Amino acid sequence: MTLRTFLLPLCAPVRSALTRFGRNEAGTVVVEAVIVLPLFLWAYIALFVYWDAFRSMNTVQKAAYTISDMISREKVGKTTAYINGVQEMLEYLIDEDQNARLRVTEVTWSTTRKRFEVHWSRSPNNGLPPLTTATLQNYSHAIPTMTAGDYVIVVEVEVAYQPAFDIGMPNQTFREFIVTRPRFAPCIPMDTLGVPNITTCPVS
Repeated sequence: MTLRTFLLPLCAPVRSALTRFGRNEAGTVVVEAVIVLPLFLWAYIALFVYWDAFRSMNTVQKAAYTISDMISREKVGKTTAYINGVQEMLEYLIDEDQNARLRVTEVTWSTTRKRFEVHWSRSPNNGLPPLTTATLQNYSHAIPTMTAGDYVIVVEVEVAYQPAFDIGMPNQTFREFIVTRPRFAPCIPMDTLGVPNITTCPVS
């Protein structure tokens, strides 16, 4: 007698019981609903939360690129009040229940010192500390290569996001760092109204 022939009679009742269980269609709908319904509800809420997070992130990104493009199209110098107005526009473009922090910095390249330098930096309500030439070097990897006399506008946006429901997704902050070259002027001076010139757009 082999091991297989010895085990077959012992396994037959188990196999028969499993077969009957698989074919049995009897059950209680209420019990099954109690088990399955919470899973469906959690899945539905989770899908909503993830969709809302991606929608919010996309809205912040579009708003940041919109104001960056708007600033890059300016042809004359601007004031701090203008940047404050940009902040209001940013908050209008994103969700009403979100607060945005904005920092706008104009950057140039110094061929003599071989580094990026801050021409001016503004942040409405000091939401973010204005950049200096020293602190700007921490972001040098995100700024494209520039030549002498080039200026770029760096727009930074930070928006805190809190999920509507607790499904395990932590609170997070959407961050945008956008670099745009002025389109119609060599630079956009700050607190110096009028058309930019060699005085307001120095080359170093």
